[in-house]
Amino acid sequence: MNRTPDAESHGLNGVPASIDLAYPFTGYWLVQNSPANRVPSHGAHAFATAYAIDFVPVSDSGRTAPITLSSLVRPEPADRFPGFGHPILAPVEGVVVAVNDTEPDHPAYRGLPSIRYALTQHRRAAAGWVALAGNHVLIDSGGIIVALCHLQQGSIQIARGQQVHAGSALGRCGNSGNSTFTSRQSTASTSHAPTPFA
Repeated sequence: MNRTPDAESHGLNGVPASIDLAYPFTGYWLVQNSPANRVPSHGAHAFATAYAIDFVPVSDSGRTAPITLSSLVRPEPADRFPGFGHPILAPVEGVVVAVNDTEPDHPAYRGLPSIRYALTQHRRAAAGWVALAGNHVLIDSGGIIVALCHLQQGSIQIARGQQVHAGSALGRCGNSGNSTFTSRQSTASTSHAPTPFA
């Protein structure tokens, strides 16, 4: 992890103003939502998602699962998408402060199924952080909390309190939480507020 001296000196309460993240994966991925396009990147500041980045795994030809007539009208198996089960790596050095690995992976939603799924998002938001993040790992890196969300159920290989280094294996890409199809979300926050840490 590299921080510039300028970032160190301009943080609040000793927390750096920015953080450099390594890619938490290998292979081919696309950025779907990012603070490079807008802040908040997901349209809201709720649940520490203002600076979240959605990474979508693609094949070596740059494509996700082919769209078929069936995929436009029915949910699809998540394992049909490139990247499902792909290793997810720590993007920073730090201490794991929370882990959730019990949420089921759900089908992928494109076309009409994605509209139905979007109309139920308020229920997941009302249910809180875990319903949105799904299976996740939170890493405290010098006061900045880095979240890796939508991991595959049962795949997380680390525990709360464990020290990790950039590149450490954390788990596998899944489709848990508020995700329409296999993807992985990273976000950083200066607050532990996104999760109850119980």
